[in-house]
Order: sequence, then C-alpha cells, then structure tokens
Amino acid sequence: MRLVILISGSGTNLQAIIDAIAEDNLDAEISLVVSNRKNAYGLVRAEEASIPTLYFPLKPYKDADKSREEYDADLAKQLVDYEPDLIVLAGWMHVFSPAFLNNFPQRVINLHPALPGQFAGTHAIERTFEAFHAGEVEHGGCMVHYVIPEVDAGAVILQETVPIQENDTLDDFEARLHTTEHRIIVEAIRKASLSIKS
Repeated sequence: MRLVILISGSGTNLQAIIDAIAEDNLDAEISLVVSNRKNAYGLVRAEEASIPTLYFPLKPYKDADKSREEYDADLAKQLVDYEPDLIVLAGWMHVFSPAFLNNFPQRVINLHPALPGQFAGTHAIERTFEAFHAGEVEHGGCMVHYVIPEVDAGAVILQETVPIQENDTLDDFEARLHTTEHRIIVEAIRKASLSIKS
C-alpha cells in the first residue's frame, strides 16, 4: 500500500502513521511527504524517517497570477510518478479542485477535527469548543472522509466522538481530540486500503 501524505504543519498525524508502519500495525509504505509550507516540522519528521519530501508552495503561482487549478494540476503531475494507492491529507490546509482530485478518484482521504456536517473548514476545534459552551453541541469529534471538491463533505470512512468536560480548557479538549485523530487516521487508512484491494 503506497501512501503519499500531505501536510502543512507539525506532522503529528504523519508521525502516528510512521509509527504504526514501524510497529507493523499498518501494512503500508510512505512514498512521499508533501508540504505547502517550507518550515512545516512534518518535513523534519519525514526526513528523520528517511522518507522523500517535496515542498510545493502556492505562493509562486499566486505571484505569477496562476490559478489554483494550475497549482492543483501541477501537484497532481508530481504525485502521479509515485503511483500512490492512497493520498492522505493529514493537516493539509488547501482545498483541492477537480484539477487535482480527478487524477486520483476515490484515492484521496482527509482527516478533519469535527464530526460529519459540523464545522467544515478551518478552526473546527475552536468552533466546536465554543459551540459546546454555548450549549449548541454535547461533544466534539473527528472523522476521516473521502475528499470531494466540497469542503469536508465527502463520504465518511471513520468517525469518533470526543468528549468535552465542563472544566476543560481548549488545550485539554484539543489534546484529547488529537489523541483520537492519531488512532483513527491509521484505522481509516487500513479500512480504505481494503476497499481499494477489493
């Protein structure tokens, strides 16, 4: 199972995948780690695990008045050579257009720190926490879903609720949620791989 992992930040979910593979809990190999941010610590994690990396920023495209579709198409061309069975967005902070997604039908999955139909897009953890204290939700959660052009709206592979305690700080809730994410991202890759093989 060849994986390409896309990140934008510290790469803790990437690390969970690296660890699961190293511990024989996931039958896969990571062919490439891509970041759109040069200083993303996830790139360091990949290099320490001897995984090839690619820095692929959007800014040069913006500066040249090129479209997001051109960026997406060019990134897809870079990834096709790695023949990924699955592309995993693990903290990737760009929304992909069909110019990217059409190259990998039902092969791109995303981890999102909210439950289906709730808090799509950015700052989902903070928005969940605020909604809890406003009495609008009873708990938080996270999911892994197939990626479609609509943000965080694709078919769900795996989801799990994450409790919020009355005396939690945002950091408390975030830590509990990230622990859950690290587990379900591995489970979802395993589950998605079974559907690809079948």
